[in-house]
Amino acid sequence: MAMGILGDFMWKYVKKLEYPICIDKRDLKLAKAILTQCGGPGGELAASLQYLAQRYNMPDDLGKSLLTDIGTEELGHVEMIQTMVYQLMKGASVEEIKEAGLEGFYGQNGISIQLADANGVPFTSAYVSSTGDYMADLENDLGAEQKARATYEHLMDLTDDPNVLGPLSFLRQREIVHYQRFKELKEHYLKMKRD
Repeated sequence: MAMGILGDFMWKYVKKLEYPICIDKRDLKLAKAILTQCGGPGGELAASLQYLAQRYNMPDDLGKSLLTDIGTEELGHVEMIQTMVYQLMKGASVEEIKEAGLEGFYGQNGISIQLADANGVPFTSAYVSSTGDYMADLENDLGAEQKARATYEHLMDLTDDPNVLGPLSFLRQREIVHYQRFKELKEHYLKMKRD
């Protein structure tokens, strides 16, 4: 079978969220807080781009593959965060937007999802760290996953809505799994250095 113009696909996008999101109660203040995980310094987009940039400096296919896998999963998490923010804001009136302190955001963006943190600071590539030293990068990645876990826990403290807590809890758990995979990779590389 001949390959098409695009060649053989390495990655397949499945048009389904990793965790179902069905939020039926508006909460604009919570939407504003959750937005930080979309475009904030410790958010999912920064993590995704960071891991995808760092993968080239990994000394073996195990590291390259792991960072590619986690980096692309983080893109799926961006999609989940954007879905949550959209559903939390869906149908909001201008009065509700003002009451939530989002009039500046609304004035610039309407209710579209922007790559910004909870304070409206736009995403910047300065959030992405890649040193060229794979051990330094892994240390940074371990810290990034711990910070993301803590952020999800803080966000969970802000709501009692089970339709919001479910996806936040899922995302928190994925940060724990990513931390563990990075820790295992670091141990693999330390063993390689010893041998």
